[in-house]
Amino acid sequence: MPNIKFSGPFAYRCKSFWALNRIAIATYFQHAMGRKMAPDWDAQTEIGIRFVRHQFTVAMKHRDMARGRQLFDSLQLETDDTYDVLQEHSNAPKGTRYTPMARRSDATLLYMHGGGYSFHGGVSKRFAAMLAHRIGARVFAPDYRLTPEHPHPAQMEDALAAWKMVAQATPADQIVIIGDSAGGHMALMLLQHLRERFMEQPALCIGLCPWTDIGDRGESLRANDRFDLVQGWMALQFGAWLDPDGRIGRTALSPISHDFSALAPIYLQAGGREVLRDMIVDFADQQKAKGADVTLDLWPDMPHVFQAYDHTKSSSTEALARLSEVIAAHVDAR
Repeated sequence: MPNIKFSGPFAYRCKSFWALNRIAIATYFQHAMGRKMAPDWDAQTEIGIRFVRHQFTVAMKHRDMARGRQLFDSLQLETDDTYDVLQEHSNAPKGTRYTPMARRSDATLLYMHGGGYSFHGGVSKRFAAMLAHRIGARVFAPDYRLTPEHPHPAQMEDALAAWKMVAQATPADQIVIIGDSAGGHMALMLLQHLRERFMEQPALCIGLCPWTDIGDRGESLRANDRFDLVQGWMALQFGAWLDPDGRIGRTALSPISHDFSALAPIYLQAGGREVLRDMIVDFADQQKAKGADVTLDLWPDMPHVFQAYDHTKSSSTEALARLSEVIAAHVDAR
């Protein structure tokens, strides 16, 4: 049974707890009738996915996005993993430093959180702590500005400020830019912005289930709706919030439309049951054809940002172990 963590207004906590229980009862009933979301997923996995999907839906349709975020964050489901890290907040730029008590890597991770550029809740902060603990590396996670209140280029401006701060204290060949979902989008696009400004590239860029096209791409964007905690319509809405007037355009804001040859090596992870699967595969194939150094590992049984399951899923455990191996090969083996 996952741990439940409450935060925010009491009314939102109650509303979310009631939603979780309704979803749990319905899911257990469906499983008893032999109707599963996926044949190899247990009821708890399905409950978690359905609950996060529900919370995203309610939050994104709320008239007040700030309150929608509070509702989304009011109840978080967490594994029982413990992360032995020291957290220190930064104001210039805004963010949090995560230092593992047991360091095993010389790398410093610049972590861009997911959430469609619109959410930054407890789940993202726990994800950063997990990375620091599991990889044994220092992490800096910027608190970049969110959409729809702050459309592009606010997020990239904040990412560049975070890069400059980290690069002042750490050689570029010891920095790994890493992000999940929209944070993976930001990590990839940051490579392009560094090149445009004639700045050094990091040792490695990692995209965990990265958003590689802000438009409508791939059959999985809708076909995997039934499996995933993020829905295709959500991805398209996040894209609309990032560029509300269409002034910048899909091509400029989609990593898949750019050339990553001669940039930092890129390592990607994806789940076979996530809505972004096809665009991630397309990105890897197209960039390899252009000569970019890209590696993609795909776990067929997993949904979006499955790494957060940590030790509770074998695929997640394998993915986190692979992250450590790849980072060691690009940073610690030098």
